[in-house]
Amino acid sequence: MSTDALEIRIIGHARTPWRRREDAPHQPSAAPDAEGVLEILPEFAAGLADLESLRRVWIIALLDRSSGFALNVKPPRGGPKRGVFATRAPNRPSQIALSNVAIESVDVARGIVRVRGLDLLDGTPILDLKPYLPMLDAWPDAGHGWLDPYLEAGVEPRLRKPYRPERA
Repeated sequence: MSTDALEIRIIGHARTPWRRREDAPHQPSAAPDAEGVLEILPEFAAGLADLESLRRVWIIALLDRSSGFALNVKPPRGGPKRGVFATRAPNRPSQIALSNVAIESVDVARGIVRVRGLDLLDGTPILDLKPYLPMLDAWPDAGHGWLDPYLEAGVEPRLRKPYRPERA
């Protein structure tokens, strides 16, 4: 095991209407119109320069209200337990979240980023923001793995419109 230190900084916090996990959307696509605000701490606000030129951003956040984890979890859509790394379950060995949201506006001076499609709880610590770049981040042929049978049966209520996989 390495003895190197790992330094992670909280750069800000999410502001959303959701205080409890039960109330929050389970994925950004489940609430595409949900508005939220990323409040970036003053010492990191200058890093928001040029962010408004983008349409979407990845948010890396700390799931600070998750506790414990299991290596095999029961997905909400049913079926057998799955390996936690093959799911998007919030209770994980490392409490890190990844969300992709639409950018509505950026106020660099105030450290405010208004976004749409945010699925985080109010006050969730933000660790980083990274640009979503369609030419690098989109892999349409990646497939859905164990989810394919559910999607083919139309069982995926969290997508904004019914998913119908294309037949080869």
